[in-house]
Amino acid sequence: MHRTETRHVSVEAHRDKVRTLLAPLRTEDRVERLPLLEALGRGLVADIHAPLDLPPFANSQMDGFAIRSGDVPDGGTELRVVAPVPAGAAPAELAAGTAAPIMTGAMLPAGADAVVPIEQAVPDSFPLPGEPAMVRVPATAAGTFVRAAGSDIRSGELALGAGTFLGPGQLGLLAALGHTDVPVRVRLRVLLVTTGDEVVEPGHPLGPGKIFDSNGTLLESAMRQAGLEVTRTGISTDRPDELAGLLRRHAPAVDLIITTGGVSKGAYEVVRQAMAGHDVEFTPVAMQPGGPQGIGRFDGVPVLGFPGNPVSCLVSFEMFLRPVLTELFGAPAPRPAVRAPLAEPLTSPAGKHQVRRGTLAPDGTVRLEGGPGSHLVHALARSNALVHIPEETTSLAAGDEVEVWIL
Repeated sequence: MHRTETRHVSVEAHRDKVRTLLAPLRTEDRVERLPLLEALGRGLVADIHAPLDLPPFANSQMDGFAIRSGDVPDGGTELRVVAPVPAGAAPAELAAGTAAPIMTGAMLPAGADAVVPIEQAVPDSFPLPGEPAMVRVPATAAGTFVRAAGSDIRSGELALGAGTFLGPGQLGLLAALGHTDVPVRVRLRVLLVTTGDEVVEPGHPLGPGKIFDSNGTLLESAMRQAGLEVTRTGISTDRPDELAGLLRRHAPAVDLIITTGGVSKGAYEVVRQAMAGHDVEFTPVAMQPGGPQGIGRFDGVPVLGFPGNPVSCLVSFEMFLRPVLTELFGAPAPRPAVRAPLAEPLTSPAGKHQVRRGTLAPDGTVRLEGGPGSHLVHALARSNALVHIPEETTSLAAGDEVEVWIL
């Protein structure tokens, strides 16, 4: 039988419950090796140590002349120009009193310890017939414009830790280290079910008392962006037996069930009724929007029941599921969190963590978009951030700082 909590729990306490629910999915058998590009957006499973130095050899940071710094006195001197060093070549040792034209990224010749940028060198434009070309260079300290071997990372050092989110930068590092594939977590398979007799699929006629379903598109796009494999079933009716049958048919093929709607305390809360006989509890969380939450297992499969209003269900995803996925599976990347001053005053209900939609402006201030209502999809679409007001705060003035998650 499902359980109903009457006491409001904190956001942190409910997030802990979600973490505990999903932790068993983080198993060693749910790992696959993928080519680097196919691993984009996944979480790394194991530590990876550098098998070589980066760069693997000392090389030039500039187009210029490779020199021995000890050959050049304080006032500068002329050096004899020898064969140039193109990128990809293995040059001969640089003799004393000579300078080798060198390309950016080319290997520094043995004996050379500095590079003079081409703009600072003055070549002899008219050498006498049979005489070697000469170039005048200023005094240059050892190491100038030289990328030392291992200056990025040394062989044996930790390159990427287990749990790292694999974005372009991380995949580029792996390629630079010679890797062609990488071990990652298998994508979680999620069943997404929208409920409600009043909800109609976009593209169908909209009768009296009906609304188009935005939750399915809103949540599926958020979950796909987070790296989940999503199955949609269409809209379930408000008949508990039909919803229970639908869940029972799909449960064996998924890792997680997400429902939207039907979790409040009203007389027609279909998700509550369909969960009868299953280990699911319905909990009021001290959060606005997104207070009513369901959590537990249906036929042994983890289930999260989000509220039905569109802003509520997206805030629920951002507050509970997304950060837990990041912690457990290394993906998606965490939302950047900053402190920003409010562009306007606000009020917040006592005892609730309020999450407002906002726009982080170029001047560093955050402007609220729309009111606190959970139905304001247009305001959500204008937003680029979530603004957090802690549950102990009831009012803030313009200029007060708040925590902002950048979307």
